[in-house]
Amino acid sequence: MGRPITVDIIGTDELSGSERALWLAWIAADPAYESPFFHPDFTAIAGQVAPGARLAVLHQGGKVVGFLPHQRRGGAAQPLAAPLNDYHGVIAAPGRSIALDAAPDLLDARSFTATGWAGPARDGGQVTRARTLLADVSAGWDAYYAARKAAFPKFLKDKERARRSLERDLGPVRTETATTDLCHFDRLIALKQDQYRRSRRHDIFDCGWTVDLLRALLTDGGPEFGARLAVLHAGDQPLAYELGLRGGTHYHFWVPAYEEQGARYSPGMLLSMDTMKAGADEGIGLYDFGFEGEAYKKYFCDQSRTVFEGAALSSGLARTVSEVVSPESGGGLAPVELVRSIRRRWAVIDACETTTIGRVRALGAAASAMAGRGRNPLSTGALLAATLCCL
Repeated sequence: MGRPITVDIIGTDELSGSERALWLAWIAADPAYESPFFHPDFTAIAGQVAPGARLAVLHQGGKVVGFLPHQRRGGAAQPLAAPLNDYHGVIAAPGRSIALDAAPDLLDARSFTATGWAGPARDGGQVTRARTLLADVSAGWDAYYAARKAAFPKFLKDKERARRSLERDLGPVRTETATTDLCHFDRLIALKQDQYRRSRRHDIFDCGWTVDLLRALLTDGGPEFGARLAVLHAGDQPLAYELGLRGGTHYHFWVPAYEEQGARYSPGMLLSMDTMKAGADEGIGLYDFGFEGEAYKKYFCDQSRTVFEGAALSSGLARTVSEVVSPESGGGLAPVELVRSIRRRWAVIDACETTTIGRVRALGAAASAMAGRGRNPLSTGALLAATLCCL
């Protein structure tokens, strides 16, 4: 039997120089960590802003064997900077992997709610697989674009036509791929908040700290790591905005929005293409489009990754839940998609809202929105209550 793993929980600003060097070496050695979200600077900057930020340092046999950045919400643990953290997991030494199932006990938490766990996990029950999509431009923009155009000629010809129409109707197209004008950042956030209101989804920026986090990543990063704000203009009008996150040669498309008057020109896609073209010249080789779902992503992406989402429960709580939610208790009657939808909504609310009154208000709005979409309000309320009890 191997030596037990012990865990020190420290502040995200307490990482030593030697520990940071280990961290950087490990993410460089393993493609599974090829994302800006695994960079220690993400933990350092986000940890200054995210409420309840913590860093678990794992030891075995007197040596550091892993790091797990996270945040606490009462007895529950979440990825650091959730709901904005798209990839997470234990940053571990080469040859070692630690499963999602172990996270709650390592952190002495009731649960760990993952949205993009990049390590191993037990698929089924509370945890399900998801896919993210990526574009490899390491051979250069021209080679990448030629290959995509050969595969999807009609789609990309349509985008080229849209660009010409945009220039004809509104003026020359100009793209800033790393603007420092925070007025554009403020406009991006306002557009996203309008989108959340229209869709009746929880406004992740209403709590305030999430906006502060994005702004910190935009202003405190360096050449090799940090947020980048790209803006596409037509004539004198900014039409599309995208906040991305760069870590070395990896770029993660993150928070997009566009002005309604430009919608018919596909300004968001044109902005992504311009960002990729400019970034390829700077040595960025991999662009991450996030989770699959939107149909347009297949035209740009030629790679995929599997991650896991869902709630891992502590060993004691898992036994309790398995006894309560059983065929005999009727727990198997809830539609899977309804359970998944409620779990996702609760994960966002729990991450954003740090006060009881904020959570109560958000849960009420979520239940109302789901009832408005034809969900049974009684079953929705019961499942929300069950989610609260478990997480």
